[in-house]
Amino acid sequence: MDGTPQEITTLVGREIYSNNGVFVGEIEDVRLDLDARSVTGLAVGQLNRELFGDRVGPGEGVMVPYRWVRAVGDVVLINDIVERLKAPDEDDELTA
Repeated sequence: MDGTPQEITTLVGREIYSNNGVFVGEIEDVRLDLDARSVTGLAVGQLNRELFGDRVGPGEGVMVPYRWVRAVGDVVLINDIVERLKAPDEDDELTA
């Protein structure tokens, strides 16, 4: 990026992918910290059902912390942490 300020609204509608190339969803809105004048989160909808399964119902979304963002361009790349999300009972099954 060339450091030129961009309007925050340009993020809305962009697709989000993990840095491993897995589609996560589409940005529907942004969360701002007005005191710090910064973006703190991305509201993501149209989620990849393989990643979020039964944890997020139809028509619902998730909030992705902006600190997970690795790069912003034509698409937004985030850390692969979202791919490693597990339901609480999945952890128990792995350790049993």
